[in-house]
Amino acid sequence: MTDSPRLLLVYPATHKLGWVKRFQLPSLSLNQVAAATPKDWHVTIVDEVQEELCYDGDYDLVGITAMTHQALHAYQVADRFRERGIPVVLGGIHPTVLPDEAAAHADAVVIGEAEPVWAELLNDLKCGRLKPFYRSIPTGDRLEIPWARREILAGRKYLTTQTLQASRGCPYDCSFCTVTPYFGNTFRYRDPEDILAELRTYQGKLTIFLDDNILGDPQKAKPILAGMVGMGLRWGGQANLRFAEDPDMVKLLAASGCVGIFVGLESADGVHANHPKTSGRSSQADLIKRIRDTGVVVEASVIFGFDDHDLGIFERTVRYLEKCAPSLPTFHILTPYPGTSLFKQYQQEGRMLHTDWQRYDHGQVVYRPNLMTSDQLYKGWVEARHEAYGWSAIASRVLQSPGKTINLMYNILRRGGIYGRNYTVAGFHDPSTINPAEVADTSPLNDSTETRKLL
Repeated sequence: MTDSPRLLLVYPATHKLGWVKRFQLPSLSLNQVAAATPKDWHVTIVDEVQEELCYDGDYDLVGITAMTHQALHAYQVADRFRERGIPVVLGGIHPTVLPDEAAAHADAVVIGEAEPVWAELLNDLKCGRLKPFYRSIPTGDRLEIPWARREILAGRKYLTTQTLQASRGCPYDCSFCTVTPYFGNTFRYRDPEDILAELRTYQGKLTIFLDDNILGDPQKAKPILAGMVGMGLRWGGQANLRFAEDPDMVKLLAASGCVGIFVGLESADGVHANHPKTSGRSSQADLIKRIRDTGVVVEASVIFGFDDHDLGIFERTVRYLEKCAPSLPTFHILTPYPGTSLFKQYQQEGRMLHTDWQRYDHGQVVYRPNLMTSDQLYKGWVEARHEAYGWSAIASRVLQSPGKTINLMYNILRRGGIYGRNYTVAGFHDPSTINPAEVADTSPLNDSTETRKLL
């Protein structure tokens, strides 16, 4: 290894994007790994969404991140570099929950967050003693991570490169969500002064917080928002709806420069409509209106396919969202990800159709629903999306919101993606075409492997 070793970090793309790629964000996880890399290393980040990956480069190490829908392609990329004798490290949520699977395609697998173990991994590589697994277990309620190295992204055509995290972790541990297994069961926040100091280095206005729930602990979030007042930033992020129970918190959110917030409603009715993170003293409609009336765009997400969802859920959901009137409704098909309790439950019940990970993308059915067929779930999802983004539905939402021009623009962009999609490609595997052996409990996720030792 030379005095200036070379590190390639790869964000794998699962499909090509057209003009939409201009609205994409860079991989913050890879940027954080770059920031945790010693200065004597030369770091290159390749985002396949934006550029072609060249396999001929002279690198000392290749690091690849992978969410579940990216895993199969990530393995292909890893295999090609390893064929050339270049060591590969795999990390991210999928290798974390299925490390044995990932290990078949890597020289080392990072389980959990990379920053705490990255320096040790690189030193082991230099000393020729790379271990197969590096584990990072979140502890405490304080998050300490380096600032992302945005200069590496200079010249890239993203929506913005001003992305960061103020917190990680979640105590709710939803059965269908991977956040708690990956980031831990508490809200861990950075020091507010560290966050504000990083924000002061930003040259542009548009900033995106990539926290799973930036307002999860309001008392820890308030100093951050208060410090942002007057900075002139325009930012977006994700939170649960309960923060809006506090009118002062909503006002502070708007004053801090927030222009858009994504919230998960999860379900219009049934068990998941009354989750602690989405329900409270006020109705969801009142909370959405409280946020929307400040001029903040509210994107509200619902999921189709829970076990108590029957064929009427699609109509009920569309009508419910008309009542709540979020600026933008978003619809997902329930996806039982590996590492979640839902995946384990459905696997034990023999309801998982396959482990073709590239189809685990919220837009395809990968399990047998309880009160409808896979075909009905997929078609209901398609029809709900089309109805919610018909012109009359868009007009109704826009007319109820301040900032009508910007709300109309967002809705038209979303409509273009929905009506422009090719829905003739089946969004599910017909069970009659599935090999029974494929559905059997042959996944790497079983009680005899290390994959059950979730973070």
